[in-house]
Amino acid sequence: MKHEQAFNIYVVEDNEWYNKLLVHTLSLNPEFTVKSFFSGEEMLRELSDMVDVVTLDYRLPDTTGDILLKKIKERSPNTEVIIISEQSEITTAVELLKLGAYDYLVKSEDIRDRLWNSVNHVRKHAGLKQKIELLQSEVEKKYDFQNSILGQSTAVKAVHNMVSKAVKTTITVCITGETGTGKEVVAKAIHYNSERKNKPFVAINMAALPAELIESELFGYEKGAFTGAQNRRIGKFEQAHGGTLFLDEIGEMDIAFQAKLLRAIQEREITRIGGNEQVKIDCRIIVATNRDLIHEVKEGNFREDLYYRLFGLPIHLPPLRERDKDVLLLAKHFISEFCKENKLPAKQIRDDARGKLMAYNWPGNIRELKSVVELSVVMSDTEEITAEDLTINPKDMLPELLLHDLTMREYEIAIVKHYMKRFDNNTKSVADKLAIGQTTVYRLLKEDEADVN
Repeated sequence: MKHEQAFNIYVVEDNEWYNKLLVHTLSLNPEFTVKSFFSGEEMLRELSDMVDVVTLDYRLPDTTGDILLKKIKERSPNTEVIIISEQSEITTAVELLKLGAYDYLVKSEDIRDRLWNSVNHVRKHAGLKQKIELLQSEVEKKYDFQNSILGQSTAVKAVHNMVSKAVKTTITVCITGETGTGKEVVAKAIHYNSERKNKPFVAINMAALPAELIESELFGYEKGAFTGAQNRRIGKFEQAHGGTLFLDEIGEMDIAFQAKLLRAIQEREITRIGGNEQVKIDCRIIVATNRDLIHEVKEGNFREDLYYRLFGLPIHLPPLRERDKDVLLLAKHFISEFCKENKLPAKQIRDDARGKLMAYNWPGNIRELKSVVELSVVMSDTEEITAEDLTINPKDMLPELLLHDLTMREYEIAIVKHYMKRFDNNTKSVADKLAIGQTTVYRLLKEDEADVN
């Protein structure tokens, strides 16, 4: 439906006087475009999805309201239909509402006010629906896995391949990877590209929950179940009904609760604390962990039967240090987004900053990269981000030497020269440090002199 300009209304009424009354009433709003018809067939010939509302006389010369209502809904499902009748029969009104009518109005002295209110409600709800659809479209675009899981490396393309498989079914997904690799982003990408995208995505971090609160958070509780339980509370499983439940850091879950979780997943039902009712649940399970669950099983920290129930489709997220030039691609993306959000001019990454980004080990992965480059935007005083703008721990940097494309002999010479400077040109100390003979040190230095000359 289109609401940017006019709100389109068709009036179908065979009584000429009443037709003019309805048209006049609705035309008082200059934003309403009103067109009148005296038969159902005449209106159907012009009906399109651009029509927002049809006011429909229940008894027309060529058809009845129930038959015409069905035809309108078949051709334009989003068009709302308001039935206007001389009869105040409850059973007829109920049947028409079941068939999809928005409202049922009886012709009376207050018809103008009632019609005005009903049409305005339609318009209000249509506007809200349009906003919801727009937001949903933005969410889907944001979490399209080609856009949300950025990267061109072989490792990331493998992730894309696994996500594309995950969205086609409701199989349980187990996402593994180091902290900061984007496990929740992948979980959301799966949910918002699946058939459950219009239902809730509910996330919970198991590592942040004390053992005594896990059951009440996941299963909920009844009023009076314990001191302080003044009202019934719905747990995460019920909140995620029809959608996806994301259990982050599943490896941190207290082992005492694991049997209850296993039963809930197997039986697809839960019991709230303090209650007896078995509540059916329908939610897809996605779990994530930075632990080696097989090792945890062997150590007795994780139930083997729960492991096999949760394992499902495995998706491993590579650490940033194994993603080659994805580091630069992600850095550019984060810088661009940060500049837009803060209304700052676009900034480029200078070559020395590129080298520094590529040399770093990134123990905090994507989360750390995002933090570092956003700070670099703030620190930069020009349109370029330099190496000095990047706040990185030098202890985790690869030696600058390795950033250059050298032959093995050139690397050997560079290493010897580095240690000659460090040990004040003491060839014996250098030879001892590198576990080579002094003659080798002399030879490499002589070769370097020859290259220079």
